[in-house]
Amino acid sequence: MQVNQWMFRMGVCGLAGLACLFTAPVVSAADAKAEKTFTIAVTDAQGIETELKNGIFYWEEKMSETSFVPHELRHLPSKRGTATVNIKFDQIKQIELKPGADKAAPAMTVTLANGKSGEFVPAVVNGSFKGESDFGQVEVPIGSLSKVVFK
Repeated sequence: MQVNQWMFRMGVCGLAGLACLFTAPVVSAADAKAEKTFTIAVTDAQGIETELKNGIFYWEEKMSETSFVPHELRHLPSKRGTATVNIKFDQIKQIELKPGADKAAPAMTVTLANGKSGEFVPAVVNGSFKGESDFGQVEVPIGSLSKVVFK
C-alpha cells in the first residue's frame, strides 16, 4: 500500500516537473514578445534629426548623493493640469515641443495615432529620449527637442 502511494506521488511530481519544463520556454517567449521596440525620429532645437532604434524615455531618480535609480520607459509621463498621464509609445504619432520660459518645462502637443491631440508638459523635466543610432547610443534631453515622430 505505501509503495503504491509513493509511486503515485513520484509520478505526480514527475509530471508536474515536465509541465514546468515545457511551459517555461512559452512563458519566456511571451515575455519577450510583450516588449515591443520603437523607432523614433527626434529633432532637436537646432533642426538636427536623429533616428533612434529601440527608443525609450529615460530618467534617473536620485535617491541620495551617491545613488540613483534608472527608469527606462516605453511611455511618456506627462502632466495635464494636475493629472499625470502615462501616454504609451504605441499610441503616439508625434510630439511637438515648444521651449518653456526661464527653465520651465517645455509645452508639448501630443498627437495620437488615431488623430486626437492634446496639450501637456513633461512630468519628468530631466528625462530624455534614448536609443541606438547608426553611430552608437544616443541620448537627447527632452528640453532640447522640437519634434519627436514615432515610426
